[in-house]
Amino acid sequence: MAHDGSKKVVLAAMAANLLIAATKFGAAAFTGSSAMLSEAVHSVADSGNQALLLFGTQRAAKPADERHPFGYGLELYFWSFVVAIVMFGIGAGVSFYEGIHRIISNEPSANLYVSYIVLVAAIGCESWSFVIAIREFDRQRGKLGYIEAARRSKDPLVFVVLFEDLAALGGLVLALVATALSDWLNRPWIDGAGALAIAALLAVVAIFLAYETRSLLIGEATDPETVDDVRRLIAAHPAVTKVNRLWSTHFGPQDVLLAASIDFEDHVHGDEIEAATEQLEREIKRRHPDVRHFFVEVKELP
Repeated sequence: MAHDGSKKVVLAAMAANLLIAATKFGAAAFTGSSAMLSEAVHSVADSGNQALLLFGTQRAAKPADERHPFGYGLELYFWSFVVAIVMFGIGAGVSFYEGIHRIISNEPSANLYVSYIVLVAAIGCESWSFVIAIREFDRQRGKLGYIEAARRSKDPLVFVVLFEDLAALGGLVLALVATALSDWLNRPWIDGAGALAIAALLAVVAIFLAYETRSLLIGEATDPETVDDVRRLIAAHPAVTKVNRLWSTHFGPQDVLLAASIDFEDHVHGDEIEAATEQLEREIKRRHPDVRHFFVEVKELP
């Protein structure tokens, strides 16, 4: 299950995006700005994305059953992948269409002071959501850089929202710049160019998120530090001769399956192997609570 902090990040982003979307649609209808309409669609898509993430969290919390013996944790990764596709298909697609349409029509926008007010207010709301997301991400990433932490993170609730907010802030700045230049230079096509720039930004972020969530969805190993610590722990057991190999995969942010191929001492048999395995499992789970499943293969690899 996700941390409470992760859910807080999603709820904050959803509240901000719903408020922003309503004001952007009103401003787009009032001014006729393509960049503003692109931003409105972007905010709606982001709100829908946060709803999908919360739905995925709820689904992932279902207990294991006969059909899914390791639980439903991968649901969160699936819906995170869908979020990336929605961002690319709806957010980038509609922005691209609006940009092309505005460049071809080359019609000036009206009442642009409304756009300025809405865009500045939206930047404030998105900044609030972004600060909440980045604080939670900082808490989770430790000493890792932001990109490396996103690539190694197993909690998509935080890094998906973080990069969504980053794209939203970038899109708002682009929309503000495009609107201002279009107004000051009396070049309506610049507004359309701004929408195309927003589409490109959304596409880049969506592709990055799709790549990262795809990696989680098809099965990603736990962090190397955990694997190394478990290897040392097993190798130090007096009944163990050699740790041949360790396998791990995430079924959710805090749900790891770990399997080990172990050689035991020649004099260790039957009940002694079982007792040693149970002792190792207790110690591994005590030191690494995210390890929910532990299996041992008592067999030397060729």
